[in-house]
Amino acid sequence: MDTGNMDFLKWTSEEVGRWIESIGFPQYKPCFTENCVTGRKLIFVDCVRMPRLGITDFKDMQAISARVRQLLGITEAVWSRSIADPPRDNMGLFLEMKSRTGVKSDQFTYQQLLEDICH
Repeated sequence: MDTGNMDFLKWTSEEVGRWIESIGFPQYKPCFTENCVTGRKLIFVDCVRMPRLGITDFKDMQAISARVRQLLGITEAVWSRSIADPPRDNMGLFLEMKSRTGVKSDQFTYQQLLEDICH
């Protein structure tokens, strides 16, 4: 898996707002900037959380959620899972760990995750 394009994790809320504009939803830029949604917080933006940001049009929510998953490189939302579900994929685990803040999370790499899983 290519993780070289993880720059979105460093995005500020303004950069997330510009991204939302660029994918065709300029009306929602304030929803992201005023709620301080950074690249790391974008990991958790799905149809469950969007109404809390002020996005209530279901078709827009579906489209934005799909674009977020595309940006993250995952095929389905993995954040509200049942313990009965099969284990999530490595990228989902990595993104969940990268969503945290702090020096340890900042320095954590996908390669480290793979090494941890193998050992």
